[in-house]
Amino acid sequence: MDKIDDAKAEAEEFLKSLLNKNLRVYTTDGRLFIGTFKCTDTHSNIVLSLAYEYRQPSQQKLAEAAAASAESGKSTVAADMPSRYLGLVVIPGHHIVKMEVEEFASQAKRRSVFERRDIYGGT
Repeated sequence: MDKIDDAKAEAEEFLKSLLNKNLRVYTTDGRLFIGTFKCTDTHSNIVLSLAYEYRQPSQQKLAEAAAASAESGKSTVAADMPSRYLGLVVIPGHHIVKMEVEEFASQAKRRSVFERRDIYGGT
């Protein structure tokens, strides 16, 4: 039982460390949400505040971007993702594919290597 309690305590501590941090949340339908993490529940739903939604560009927009790229001789295609401001949003846990903490290099440098559990693991 101690291992289970320790794992729960560690998971809770990790979630608390994410509070009020900017997250990128990818969903099953290809959308991306960027906002400030506020809370979660037992069903893995999450709440983001000050959230923006980004959608994949349409096939027509991708074709236009590819044509413009070929015309200019570039080897890569760049297309903007349409976005809109949502404010407060609840993302159902069963639609979440991936979550990332949005962090600037200056923020990461301030933390010691031993605190970087996401990269180096931790005990």
